Amino acid sequence: MAADEEPPAVATTTTASPPPAEEATENPLDALLARHRKEARDLQSRITNKKKNATKKTRKKVNDKCAELEREMKERHEAEIARLNGGDDTEPEGEQDKTNGVDAVTEKLQDTTISSPSSPPPQPQQQNGTGPAGKKRNRQKERLARRQAEVEAASAAAQEEAATMTDHRAAEREYIDGVLKEERLREQEIQPDGHCLFSAIADQLHHRGVTEEKLDYKAVRKQAADYMEAHSEDFEPFLEPEQGTWVDYLRNIRDTALWGGQMELQALAKTYGVVIKIVQLPKVETVGEEGGGKKVLWLVYYRQSSVLGQHYNSLRHSS
Repeated sequence: MAADEEPPAVATTTTASPPPAEEATENPLDALLARHRKEARDLQSRITNKKKNATKKTRKKVNDKCAELEREMKERHEAEIARLNGGDDTEPEGEQDKTNGVDAVTEKLQDTTISSPSSPPPQPQQQNGTGPAGKKRNRQKERLARRQAEVEAASAAAQEEAATMTDHRAAEREYIDGVLKEERLREQEIQPDGHCLFSAIADQLHHRGVTEEKLDYKAVRKQAADYMEAHSEDFEPFLEPEQGTWVDYLRNIRDTALWGGQMELQALAKTYGVVIKIVQLPKVETVGEEGGGKKVLWLVYYRQSSVLGQHYNSLRHSS
């Protein structure tokens, strides 16, 4: 993208002038730097999570990777700003060993274009945007320096915020580990995909002796959809508008990898006459009516710790 053109010169008067039009609306540089600020915040959050979850064995590798990510982002941001600025931030040859890109522009401008409070006011009759020594002001560079300072401030704020963030993943892991230890349960890994709830139920039905043969997730999906269809008055009112029509929803539960949830758990508890207990932060949830000698199926539900963000595993009692 090309750099903004300098506005045409106007004769100055003794009355106050409104802010330049170029500052009133967002320009390509503003949009670019806004994106850079967001990317800096996102990266700091990712880095914080990586470091908090690193073990003693992997800490050095994680730290090296985080440093590489920060370096790559900084180089990419500087290159994007340089392209937008049309290459007019190039340094004198002898200065390139000290700094590069945006840092160089910021450093030079702090000394050359930003006046201190004790400096005399500018002469009232300057023409064509020239400075006291006849040097032409580069408004693009001035904006660049101001915006870069904003980026650095936002990055520092993001680092501080990320450092004080609650580590939700660690809290979830700690709670679940405590429940598993107390109930003498161990995890049976289930493939992390859209079928994980149904695959975990299938594993529990066979492991707890509810079914003689282990079903596949397709059979469990069909049972859930069939029960909800037969009892539509109990389930359809809970359908969210963005989930489509009731007919489409049932078809998706039967035939696609649509994730299952509370309605499907309720339907399966009724279908098989069981109680389903789900270990999840902040408490163990029970689905189905307890008592009457019903068998209990145990699942664990992760909101934070899975690669996909949400995941069900099957739980078996330790022998």
